[in-house]
Amino acid sequence: MPLPRRRARAALAAIAVLALTAGCGTDDSGTAAPASTTSAAAGVPTSRQATEPSTITVRVDDMAFSPAELRVRVGDTVTWEFADSAAHSVQGIGDRAMGINSPILNKGSWSYTFIAPGNYRYLCSLHPEMRGAVVVE
Repeated sequence: MPLPRRRARAALAAIAVLALTAGCGTDDSGTAAPASTTSAAAGVPTSRQATEPSTITVRVDDMAFSPAELRVRVGDTVTWEFADSAAHSVQGIGDRAMGINSPILNKGSWSYTFIAPGNYRYLCSLHPEMRGAVVVE
């Protein structure tokens, strides 16, 4: 494994440990800004917020997924919000995307949490020309 990749993984491991232990021993429920730290392993400035999973919204409207392509991190959740007069679905394409399989909806939302890196392509099963992709890093 190349040295820069090892350093990046060591930095990510250090960040994860900091994020998991940073809130221990406090019952402060305030909403303070995320603390900025420096990873001792690589001397790289980091933010605890960067390690927390996010929820990203894809709008399903006007016969399109918007945004049609997006990048997320492992652990992030993508929520598709349906707001069209026509019914749609989110159907994964290929073995990697097999778990992406929403019900057919024209209102409401459906979510999927990405737990492994890779490229996930999807389409609407009712309108196959409607396509999207999620790149998980």
